[in-house]
Amino acid sequence: MAELFCKTLFRYRDEGKLLVHAFVVMPNHVHLLITVPEGMMLERAVQFIKGGFSHEVGKIAKPVGPFWQKSFVDRRVRNVEECTKFVDYIHNNPVKAGLVSAGETYCYSSLNPIFRLDELPQRLKPRSEENALMHR
Repeated sequence: MAELFCKTLFRYRDEGKLLVHAFVVMPNHVHLLITVPEGMMLERAVQFIKGGFSHEVGKIAKPVGPFWQKSFVDRRVRNVEECTKFVDYIHNNPVKAGLVSAGETYCYSSLNPIFRLDELPQRLKPRSEENALMHR
């Protein structure tokens, strides 16, 4: 199921419905750091992911009862420091849950090199030291 979720997530990314910056698929929840295109609401992007995944699951299994909770929790990332904290939290989730001893070894995570991630929005990219000096 985690593999199917990853395929679904990146299919919507490849279709231009969202950008994926960090993620982890846990046994009973997911964490995503995504950017939605201008003009699209976050709710719509999440609907694509949840609905698309549920549709794919329905092709291979007959789920008993609802697959997803009705809502989701979102947090706006306001600056590079917050972004770094969110990414660290996402990548440390499998370690905290006792699934692995190091986040790099968990295969359903953006730390896995098989996944091509999107660049962060310019406002969230760390400034290089040279660039930072120019803005002082």
